[in-house]
Amino acid sequence: MENSFKPEKVNKFLKSFQNALRGLTFIFKSQPNARIELSITGIVIITAILLRISPSEWIIILLCIAMVLALEGINTAIEVLADKLHPDFDAEIGKAKDLAAAAVLICSIVAAIIGFIIFVPRFIILF
Repeated sequence: MENSFKPEKVNKFLKSFQNALRGLTFIFKSQPNARIELSITGIVIITAILLRISPSEWIIILLCIAMVLALEGINTAIEVLADKLHPDFDAEIGKAKDLAAAAVLICSIVAAIIGFIIFVPRFIILF
């Protein structure tokens, strides 16, 4: 059997992971909305732990968190690329940026609704 371990593949993987972490750092340092979303994520996770939500509810909550943060990353990438390609105001570039921001907003609203569906009944029982 041939040895499939190749140091250059490991180095390439580690480099891509490092690039992704640099992108993640950029999002949270440069985007106020991403910092708000990260704060809400912390509150949601702490609340979920305290309320002992079910494994299936955890899956739903984590998917919502991942979708919102991933879309924020895509939105940021579109903004950075658009600003680089066309630094001056352009109505069509503005539309593209607005559409990307709208995608984040839609996902955030749906995630909030899902959060209410999962958490509100527990709060009602608690109080």
